[in-house]
Amino acid sequence: MQDRPDPDALLQRIQQEQAQQQRGRLKVFFGACAGVGKTFAMLSAARAAQAQGLPVTIGVVETHGRTDTEALTAHLPRLPLRALPYKDRTLPEFDLDAALAWGAANPEGLVLLDELAHSNVAGSRHPKRWQDAEELLAAGIDVWSTMNVQHLESLNDIVSGITGIRVWETVPDQFFDAADEVVVVDLPPDELLARLKAGKVYLPQQAERAAANFFRKGNLLALRELALRRTADRVDDEMRAYRRASTTTPEAVWPNREALLACVGTGDNAEKVVRSCARLAAQLDLPWHAVHVETPEQQGQSATLHPQVERTLKIAQQLDAAACAVLPAAQPAQALVRYAREHNLVRVVMGRSTRRWPWQATLAEQIGQSASDLDLLQVGTLPSRSADTTERKTTRTSTAAPRAAFWPGYIAAALACCIAAVIATPLANVLELTNIVMLFLLVVVGVALRFGRGPAIMAAFLGVGFFDFFFVPPRFNFAVSDAQYVVTFAVMLVVALVVGQLTAGLKVQAEAATDREHRVRSLYDMARDLSAALLPEQVAEIGARFITGEFSAGSTLVVADDDNRLQVLPGGTAPVDMAVAQWAFERGEPAGRGTDTLHSSPTLVLPLKAPMRIRGVLVVAMPQGEVPGVEPRRLLQTCASLLAISLERIHYIDVAQKSTVQIESERLRNSLLSAISHDLRTPLASLVGLAESLAMVQPPLPAHQQELTGAIQQSAQRMSALVNNLLDMARLEAGAVQLNKAWQPLEEVVGSALAASAPAIATHRVEVTLPDDLPLLQIDAVLMERVLVNLLENAAKYTPADTTIHISAQPQSDAVALTITDEGPGLPKGREELLFEKFERGARESATPGVGLGLAICRAIVQAHGGSIRGDTILNAQGQAAGARFTLLLPRGTPPTDLGTDNDTNSDV
Repeated sequence: MQDRPDPDALLQRIQQEQAQQQRGRLKVFFGACAGVGKTFAMLSAARAAQAQGLPVTIGVVETHGRTDTEALTAHLPRLPLRALPYKDRTLPEFDLDAALAWGAANPEGLVLLDELAHSNVAGSRHPKRWQDAEELLAAGIDVWSTMNVQHLESLNDIVSGITGIRVWETVPDQFFDAADEVVVVDLPPDELLARLKAGKVYLPQQAERAAANFFRKGNLLALRELALRRTADRVDDEMRAYRRASTTTPEAVWPNREALLACVGTGDNAEKVVRSCARLAAQLDLPWHAVHVETPEQQGQSATLHPQVERTLKIAQQLDAAACAVLPAAQPAQALVRYAREHNLVRVVMGRSTRRWPWQATLAEQIGQSASDLDLLQVGTLPSRSADTTERKTTRTSTAAPRAAFWPGYIAAALACCIAAVIATPLANVLELTNIVMLFLLVVVGVALRFGRGPAIMAAFLGVGFFDFFFVPPRFNFAVSDAQYVVTFAVMLVVALVVGQLTAGLKVQAEAATDREHRVRSLYDMARDLSAALLPEQVAEIGARFITGEFSAGSTLVVADDDNRLQVLPGGTAPVDMAVAQWAFERGEPAGRGTDTLHSSPTLVLPLKAPMRIRGVLVVAMPQGEVPGVEPRRLLQTCASLLAISLERIHYIDVAQKSTVQIESERLRNSLLSAISHDLRTPLASLVGLAESLAMVQPPLPAHQQELTGAIQQSAQRMSALVNNLLDMARLEAGAVQLNKAWQPLEEVVGSALAASAPAIATHRVEVTLPDDLPLLQIDAVLMERVLVNLLENAAKYTPADTTIHISAQPQSDAVALTITDEGPGLPKGREELLFEKFERGARESATPGVGLGLAICRAIVQAHGGSIRGDTILNAQGQAAGARFTLLLPRGTPPTDLGTDNDTNSDV
């Protein structure tokens, strides 16, 4: 008989189907690497769909010069691309608004969107193309796209470790998994390499470079395996979802992908079962689960798990079990079969058991009878040892005291039967014997509800005896005058036993359901309170209230600041050992009480793992030094996860607020500086012109007046340079400066910078060392000259006269390093990076003129060229400062003579 479907699950499924019907369908053509034919396969399928009358349009397709691929686009309509300015040129980009308008006009239309991981040009609505696809899907438009395995976010680091090439364009796994259909486009490595050599993947020059780096056969084999495995995982998830959603599928395991289930019992053989299952799973490279079924007898004997079970499940977690679960159920065989079918576990690994009674089937026989589709593997029992016997004796001794607590239930069962007999005795002449039987059955039900299975069995036997002795003629002896009463006694006993068993089982299940509901409600209340928390102290208070209410335990929250230093939040009630807390925080693993690490600690320390980073640790002090079991540990870990997510939410709220304030402050300051600078330029220009005119008047001014005129002219020029710096900084930060890049020799830029800064460096010697093999650089010569002039003037201002300024350059593999050194006091220690910020100077109070904008302008210009700049101090043999050194790294690019040999490279490589 099948279980009744869960109405909540059915409602959720209906809502998901309705939401899915309103979205477009996503189809991904998935491959191991570039060149396997993803775009070709997508266009071929699109033409077939077009032939069937489906509206199809090309949003964007990258053919990379392949003629066969380009031929497939001939009869497919295209959406016009959107031209976006990027630096000093204009780039074509996918027009999302045009695609949305086309989709609105064609309700069942299909948009082809090649290269799902592509990064859009700055100025687009979304930074990534997969986000464009998401908006199209949300509008109900079907999308077909392509991507390679190295673009999956979860596999990005694995691919970079295999190929040695880091791919920066990625797609989130959840977006890929949400695709309605994934088509694997596969090609053997030898055929792909043959296509590469034939020029069908890249142009000849690109193909030669790709074959030497990315397209090595070992890389292709590894990528092919990753793509096929990832697709198999996705298909397996789809199959499981179908089995869960289907109401017509028979309850049977589908052995399409094997997995193991280890049955954990309370015997000494449990650990061997788990270890054997782990070894078998490792040999076969299969996932495995460890499950223990907790029967009503076990739940009645103790409120916690059996120590052997707890120890065994802990071992299973250490052996990388995919899941460890404790299932409350009256019938272990049915619970195990149900779990195996829900998780599609093909093989069941269990210990070998013998029959307790000849008519009683073993657990393996019960599973075999109820699920013939499961494979059963029985593990041999361990040989008996004296140490084990001693341990079992100790266990029996330690559990004798709790069992003694159950004797009052048996006494109460006997008293209840006596009371029922006393009540029924005066009614013997009024009531029929069948009604008196019901009275004793009522006693059995009451005892089962109150005291459990054992006392109910005793009440059943006592009820039959009392009924025979006091009410069946001849009364007051156990003799029976009518043989029919023997049948009555048997039926009464069987009914009493069955009713007692069922009632006791239902009681245990009801208590377990009540406990689970209480835990879920507590977690819900905690999550609701955490969603409204705005301070870490509030998070700590909510967590402490939950742990106190659920476990009667103390707790303390220890959070990490931006420098990963742990800080104890106030209000905690658990003692904190900072050494244990630091260990758990650094390694992201539990430590302390009940773990294998620093287990002598009186507290349990759990790391607060948030999606982005570990936010701290939760310290829990259980009452009377108890060790939390598997279920309490799981509940504590859930609590720690909720606390971590809440702390991360608060952190990013704070970051967002600070960023907003900083952005507004920067915008206000730039606007103010720009306005002031514009207002000052005209009077400053007039002041400089008047000072120059005074110097040229006839007859000449007296000497002291000429000296004053020169000082006015110098001050006005310095003020004009300052205003120009302010204007340039405001323009650079506003993005109003367009780079006029051209291929320039570095020697000419250095020469023009030396000429422009000649008055400032007149008292210094300049040595220039530039090798003859320096490549041409694609730079804005005017702005780069400004960078060198600022650096040379800085060197002249902060170094003594008659010292030497050195200028040198060295070509590297992907950049040119330009270095300017001086023989001054060097840079302030610890403030090397801070000097590149606006309005930062080497000395807070200094007679040297300047406001600290020169280096900030240098960094802004160099970064706009895609380079970097850094400064450090040169040390002599005695470890003393011997000067400052500024190093510029400018990207080399491709010289003009090679422009015709390298087209745009596929972003897949």
